Amino acid sequence: MLCAISGEAPQVPVVSPKSGSVFEKRLIEAYISENGKDPVTGEELSIEDLIDVKSQRVVRPRPPTLTSIPSLLSVFQEEWDALALETYTLRQTLAQTRQELSSALYQHDAAVRVIARLTQERDEARDALSKVTVGATRTAAGGEAMQVDATGLSEAVLARVENTQAALSKGRRKRPIPENWATSEAVSAYQPAESSEPLYPGSKALSVNASGELALVGGVDGVVGVYSLPEKRVVHTLQTNGPVTDAAWAGEKAIIASSTGSIKVFENGSELANFNSHAGEATALAVHATGDIVASVGVDKSYVLYDLTTNSTITQIFSDASLLSVKFHPDGHLLAAGGADGQIKIFDVKSGAAAANFAMSGPVKCLFFSENGTFLASVAENSTVISVWDLRSAQETKVLDTGSKIDSISWDYTGQFLLTSGPSGLTVQQYSKASKGWSEPLRSAVPAVSAAWGPAAQSIVAVNGEGAVTVLRAQS
Repeated sequence: MLCAISGEAPQVPVVSPKSGSVFEKRLIEAYISENGKDPVTGEELSIEDLIDVKSQRVVRPRPPTLTSIPSLLSVFQEEWDALALETYTLRQTLAQTRQELSSALYQHDAAVRVIARLTQERDEARDALSKVTVGATRTAAGGEAMQVDATGLSEAVLARVENTQAALSKGRRKRPIPENWATSEAVSAYQPAESSEPLYPGSKALSVNASGELALVGGVDGVVGVYSLPEKRVVHTLQTNGPVTDAAWAGEKAIIASSTGSIKVFENGSELANFNSHAGEATALAVHATGDIVASVGVDKSYVLYDLTTNSTITQIFSDASLLSVKFHPDGHLLAAGGADGQIKIFDVKSGAAAANFAMSGPVKCLFFSENGTFLASVAENSTVISVWDLRSAQETKVLDTGSKIDSISWDYTGQFLLTSGPSGLTVQQYSKASKGWSEPLRSAVPAVSAAWGPAAQSIVAVNGEGAVTVLRAQS
């Protein structure tokens, strides 16, 4: 009997029932432990399946070639030759492997250099394109001057803006606080009262309509839900063509901005208009005090005004940096846009001319005017502080440090409560006209990427990164 693995007489023979072959027990057990199969047939085989063979212990005879010193020296010589040959083969293989590795490294380095060059060319092309877009004039093929900037405001739109400004600016600063408005004591008692299931992962946008009953919530999948706060459910689903970057209510109309640069207008779940003025991502939206004029900003360094009464583009004004945030002054005559260069650019809405410029420590993530029209709050990207600017003196009058990252800010209608949201929770900063000082009546651990005030500031609506809507109010 010879072992089917070693080809020698087995010391402890066993038989495999799968193939009927004889094996050395220690060899077949080692093979089964590693592979679990019969080495001859490849069938499943376990150690328990092996059958012991009763036989006399085999004494291996000494090979006849190892009976003398000359024959032993000959065997040793053959073994040495075999070892030398194997060593030579290993050296050859190592040299070939080193050469292949060297070639692969050179190819990788060349690929990295090509990618870096293409990335640089892409960035240069984008910069050149933005400069071409921003340029005031270019000469066409026929030699005529071609104006790239859009036209100014029409007489009808200009009249609406001026009439709105005249009507709202009267008595704005002396306006009394409504009787049913939330007090500091009420705000300090706000706690999470209800929360929805995650609606849209990657949510960034939240907007509550004037009635406080509907909220727009959008995510990276390009879907925006119209969430009913009283019914605690999504009543409409609005579809855009890219990840949602911002959303806003203009009366009963929902305005959605996406990373593809499109601005879509919906009403009662139906799409009314689709604008594609931005050459790149549209980053933020703002609604004018008229209620039917909307502004959007984008990475193409421009802001665009839209007329919702005619569903048309009014004008497009370019700046010298990508724009990340935007807000209209409460009177509607100014527009503030936050740039990636850390500058807050104030534009005259009627002419599109630059009116002022405020410097921040980094890209301007969010902006919000106080309702009295005097102050502008701003936050830089990844910052924990709020800069409050006095528009009368064009100076930074206050810096509020919340101690945690801020993703959004929202001033209430009375201008006394400034709401902030971020991954660490919500805060409310209160400004007192009497003492001209600031206090913090509320700090909540509810994380939110965006938050807004409910009707009469009697509640706070917040949405987190998973699209879960949470409502905070005083517990009865």
